[in-house]
Amino acid sequence: MSPKGLYMAALGDYESVLPLQAVGIQPFVVKEDISEAEVGKLLHRLMDGQCAVVFVVEWLFEQYAHLIDEFVSNSEISAIPIPNVKGSRGIGAELLRQWVEQAVGMDIFS
Repeated sequence: MSPKGLYMAALGDYESVLPLQAVGIQPFVVKEDISEAEVGKLLHRLMDGQCAVVFVVEWLFEQYAHLIDEFVSNSEISAIPIPNVKGSRGIGAELLRQWVEQAVGMDIFS
């Protein structure tokens, strides 16, 4: 935890999130068959705690995007998609492109 009591978390499969613990990120291991209710419960747990940033593996981010969007818009927490150990699906890069286009007013990456 940081001096202010805020921490970072990572949601995803064991192989993808456990190594992040070495740099101070609290891992939350989930299985691919996790239900929507369980994801919602976990997100609310993070929202109620002192979590500032949540890294979410891309397959989970993609599968529950509507929940994560609601979670981010109702809190001060940032959710960032990360690739898992099997590789990237390009979700993070596409979101970055959308965010920059929204901020700047044009796609500067094309």
